[in-house]
Amino acid sequence: MPVRRLNHAVLYIRDVATSVAFYTEVLGFKVDVEIPGRAAFLSAQETLNDHDLGLFAIGSGAPGPQQGRVGLYHLAWEVGTLGELAEIGRALSERGALVGATDHHRSKSFYAKDPDGNEFEVMWRVPREDWPADDDAKMRALDLDADIARWGADLPTGAAAGSVT
Repeated sequence: MPVRRLNHAVLYIRDVATSVAFYTEVLGFKVDVEIPGRAAFLSAQETLNDHDLGLFAIGSGAPGPQQGRVGLYHLAWEVGTLGELAEIGRALSERGALVGATDHHRSKSFYAKDPDGNEFEVMWRVPREDWPADDDAKMRALDLDADIARWGADLPTGAAAGSVT
């Protein structure tokens, strides 16, 4: 029995209010339930899930994620359009949270860290008919202006070109 998709993620964080502010203001999550100082459950826009992100506070002195240690590297949140990706990229940059931007050929991605150092990806899926035939295509620097010129700011993620709704 294979799994179908990721339903939600749960993160240990230092401070609920700080993390809730970050995820709601930058990524547009909404708060479903908050237990002040202890936990919060957030949902992405238009989700069908009960919640998409759980946050559990473990205190201000807790160590953060450490590169090179066993554990989760990052989560990937998908946006609806390249315009939304650009908007989130600006918000991440303004907060000093942006740590990278990559063109994976099949997706366009920003990488960032939340206030606790948890890394995540925000990505837009390229229309399948535009995926490269070469599975070994090397990643390259993201050129979002060129991508928007090619597909437009409003093409839904993964949709066929010309199918803007």
